[in-house]
Amino acid sequence: MWAFVLTHPIQYYTPVVQHIARLTGDCEVLYCSGELESSHAEAGFGVSYRWDLPLLEGYPHRFLKNCAKKPSTTSFGGLDNPELDSIVASHAYDAIVVNGWHFKSAWRAMVSCWRHDVPVLIRSDSHLRSPGTFRKWTKWPFYRTFIPRLDGCLAAGLWSRDYFENYGASRNHIFTVPPCVDNSRFECEMRLLYPNREQIRRRWDIPADAMVFLFAGKFIPVKRPMDFVIAIGRAAAADPSIVGLMAGDGPLRRQCEEQARSAGAPVRFTGFLNQMRIAEVYAAADVLVLPSQTETWGLVVNEAMASGVPAIVSDGVGCGPDLIEPGVTGDIFTRGDVAALSARMVEMEHSGRLAAMGRNAKDRIASYSVESAADALLHAVATVGRRRR
Repeated sequence: MWAFVLTHPIQYYTPVVQHIARLTGDCEVLYCSGELESSHAEAGFGVSYRWDLPLLEGYPHRFLKNCAKKPSTTSFGGLDNPELDSIVASHAYDAIVVNGWHFKSAWRAMVSCWRHDVPVLIRSDSHLRSPGTFRKWTKWPFYRTFIPRLDGCLAAGLWSRDYFENYGASRNHIFTVPPCVDNSRFECEMRLLYPNREQIRRRWDIPADAMVFLFAGKFIPVKRPMDFVIAIGRAAAADPSIVGLMAGDGPLRRQCEEQARSAGAPVRFTGFLNQMRIAEVYAAADVLVLPSQTETWGLVVNEAMASGVPAIVSDGVGCGPDLIEPGVTGDIFTRGDVAALSARMVEMEHSGRLAAMGRNAKDRIASYSVESAADALLHAVATVGRRRR
């Protein structure tokens, strides 16, 4: 039996642990917090909400008591679960998997594992392409101390593997666990929605024959939503068939709307869409755009590709080297280069390869499935266990 320590119920992890429960039943999820609506709002969307998919069905789990003075899933001290110490000390679990080290309870779990000789594996999608050279140098001595001590480093992709190696992890302790969404759900929803594509577009005043580029996410500075608005304006000036669709919310939404109005950019805004409706924007879109300054992975790309939609991403997006093959599954541009982004949009409209790129994107994402992620996670835990024995 092993435990998976998560901050709170996360829509991307639920299908994975459900699949593991069906396969083996030997994993329990330990949540450091329940779903905090206030934390959802402060996480970037700017609105309070609860996911409309069932996140607690079909797998063993329990909620630990959070003793933090200011409970939050987004601050280091917002999750403090002292009972993790006794849980690890009891040897109730043969291994502990922790999702990141950005919260206090992650360190409680790690230190307790080292103290009581329980194998500990850490998942991270961090990479070295994030801005901030000074921060990287200050991290170096500390990270070189604890990362080599981990029994398993669960990397998201190529850049994530490089990150672990950079801080001293041995290669045979690094396991790739592919980030995933529920591909089958998006495929099923697209089969139902795509025949009504024109009707869905009319809902947001988009012409049936438009070339639609989609931004889906939080309207926050690191996502660079304004770059998308400006690029759409420039691309539409060169090709009037181009339209932008922005799904999401956040502090920069009003600024983006004002920029679109003042520049006459054909951009439509849907507001925040929950999981049961997000597939609608993929049905309406031709290409996803993720212009982020930095992105550890970018699961919105997985969602798009599972829906048969190719993606243009900046060179700061972590999934780029793994998922995006220029001209085949999408394209990559230099972050912050709005002129390059608008040029990619126009080129893609006139390439004649859009349908093929959508098929290629769907083929590529097939190996980033719930089943693949579950198998990789189980393999990592089993391998670490064999080494210990």
